[in-house]
Amino acid sequence: MEDQLNRNLFFVREHPGLFKAASNYDILDPATGLVLLECREEDMSRLVRILRFTDLKRTTPFKIVVMTPDGKTVLRITRGIPIVASVVHVLDDAGIPVGSFRQKAFSVSGAFDVLDAQGNQACRLKGGRAGWTFSFATPDGVELARVNRKWAGLGKELFTGANDYMLEIDEAVPPDSVMRRLVLA
Repeated sequence: MEDQLNRNLFFVREHPGLFKAASNYDILDPATGLVLLECREEDMSRLVRILRFTDLKRTTPFKIVVMTPDGKTVLRITRGIPIVASVVHVLDDAGIPVGSFRQKAFSVSGAFDVLDAQGNQACRLKGGRAGWTFSFATPDGVELARVNRKWAGLGKELFTGANDYMLEIDEAVPPDSVMRRLVLA
């Protein structure tokens, strides 16, 4: 597994833009500001680009590639068109399933079950009501990781949809664990 995935702290910066359809992020080392990984949305059709500027944005499919700065693929994250609930698939660099995120029906805060490659629940991703905090917790309540949305400054907050996040993975999550890939995805 890539050494970048064995860290416990990541700063995720979304690329800002006034009129952007694609989701692109850089994952940085918060101590040095160096780019560890790049997340780029690819293969977006013209129709999906148009729908991203409508109320149907949340129902559009996506394909995101997570790669090292030198272009080596680490993960692929995909979603088709959600019919009832959204299912996001996470694949490794060879295209082998690592796991998935399945949206919980009727969740106020947008909870997802995080499933391993065999479809077993590994943990649950739950958001706070304000959308500033998220946590990954096992079914028995042990927190594995947390995500905090960071204030990006007045200009960026008012004029773009870009957000910055701090991801902290608990030290109890073993290095080279599949759970680290799922949390990062």
